[in-house]
Amino acid sequence: MVTNSPAIKLIDADFGYTKSSKTTSVLTNCNIELNFGDFVTVIGNNGSGKSTLLKSIAGLNPILKGEIVINQTNINNLSYPQLSELVSIALTQKISGFNLTCYDFVAMGQIQKSNLFNQLSNESKSIISHAISICKLTEHQHKLLNELSDGLFQKTVIAKCLAQQTPVMLLDEPSAFLDYSSKHELFLLLKELAITKNKCILVSTHELDLVLKYCSKIILVNANKINLLTVEEAKQSELFKKLSGGFISF
Repeated sequence: MVTNSPAIKLIDADFGYTKSSKTTSVLTNCNIELNFGDFVTVIGNNGSGKSTLLKSIAGLNPILKGEIVINQTNINNLSYPQLSELVSIALTQKISGFNLTCYDFVAMGQIQKSNLFNQLSNESKSIISHAISICKLTEHQHKLLNELSDGLFQKTVIAKCLAQQTPVMLLDEPSAFLDYSSKHELFLLLKELAITKNKCILVSTHELDLVLKYCSKIILVNANKINLLTVEEAKQSELFKKLSGGFISF
């Protein structure tokens, strides 16, 4: 249930990863609040920690220190099924499956609503069809995943998040494989979903021109820190200007 409290709250949080028993800290002392209705983009250079931040908020990476609070609840106190009702995530990795169609994949967003025989209700089927329609996948819904272009596959992953109906959506570079007009359509769609559905949508991207045009807030990742900015603050930020390489004029 969505409340008037912050959608996402980071409290003295450190993010990183462990590999071969070695822990590497990527982002330190993170303290921000994001609200329902916010369309927030995460920007920064490659390897700065954007994906690590999203995966940690989704509960896929253990937090190194501090707290992640989603809709008033510390995610450490939630089971994976409980967390999946609050947060959905779309990653960049391509997923395949034997005879798995676009429709099947989007339907996974409603899998928790299925009965003991893994059957979906008419209401769930309506939700799935609506998500497919919103992402303009109707004519592709019966194609196998490995038959989809990179752009269509990315839209399929986004549709799955929509079908999951979570108040918080996390998307890792969702526009990476889309053509120019589709990039704008996607960002406009996400902005409208944040406002009309009162969702908190957090997107990592390198599309700095789209960031300024569509988002409400910006998380700029730099030197192991995160900086929460409004669009107007970003236009005055030396860090943003440096990230753009001087190729964006205001």
